[in-house]
Amino acid sequence: MTLSATTDDRPRHAVRPPRKRGRRAPAGERLRGWLSTTWFLLPALLLFFFFVLIPIVVAFYTSFFDWGGFGRPEDFAGLGNYRKLADDPVFHGDLWRGLVIVLLSIAIQLPLALGTAVLLNQEMRGRAVYRAIFFAPYILSEVIAGVLFGIIFLPDAGLADHIFGGLPLVGGLAGKWFADPATALPTLFAVMTWKYFGFHMMIYLAGLQGIPKEVLEAASIDGASPWRRFRSVTLPLLAPTVRISVFLSVIGSIQLFDLVWVTTTGGPTHSTETMAVTMFQFGFKRYQMGYASAISVAMFLICMVFSLLYQRYALRRDLQGAVTSAGGRR
Repeated sequence: MTLSATTDDRPRHAVRPPRKRGRRAPAGERLRGWLSTTWFLLPALLLFFFFVLIPIVVAFYTSFFDWGGFGRPEDFAGLGNYRKLADDPVFHGDLWRGLVIVLLSIAIQLPLALGTAVLLNQEMRGRAVYRAIFFAPYILSEVIAGVLFGIIFLPDAGLADHIFGGLPLVGGLAGKWFADPATALPTLFAVMTWKYFGFHMMIYLAGLQGIPKEVLEAASIDGASPWRRFRSVTLPLLAPTVRISVFLSVIGSIQLFDLVWVTTTGGPTHSTETMAVTMFQFGFKRYQMGYASAISVAMFLICMVFSLLYQRYALRRDLQGAVTSAGGRR
């Protein structure tokens, strides 16, 4: 068989010519698109403007006044509230207790939620029931949970004293749970773990169900043990979900208020007080609304700085390649 004289002599992997960009839409069509998008976003933008932006601006404004919350703020104090905040030992304690809660949440609450999610992701009978049971505490409001555990840890009459009072290791805690400054914060964290770990468990379950089973089966065929599969396959693929869970846990710990207020109101002797509780105490109990606004501004700045840094250094790889509405890439 002979080859035709017209055989193509170009290399097999010839470089393709650059693709021509499509014709840009007319200005009127683009304007209609923006107006349509704005119309659909308008309700959310209005809610964000009136219930987020305006309160932030008002809090920042009133933080420069000695204001009791009634009438117009007129007694200008400058940076006096912020200087008072920097010298306040209670606020320093709030920062320390907030840091302790954040570290305990990352070290205990989130690993517990992850381990429970891994177990409930296995094939077993009644796993839907187990998921519902573990998630049920998160459905309860913080007020109900606080009242419930306030009764459970009631000194000398609560269920906790009757159950643990006779045990050798924890029997000495009877009557102290929320009453002793040394045990109040660990007890509060135990209540927080019971309340919120189910939420993070569901987040991890969603992430686990997004991992292709073929990858785990291939690792199993290669002889990887269950722990090795979890450490080398499951955990790296679950890393974006873990980073989001850590972010939500930290922000929630910084803003913790209602569960603390219902169970301990920040006591005894400020041992469970958080920044939000201190802000409420000064604003609505002592009527020092200017100082309370300074605390709220400090909370806002802490959350904003953490969010920006976390997004810059922890969530950067998750945001790379995300397609924006303009068609570009982050």
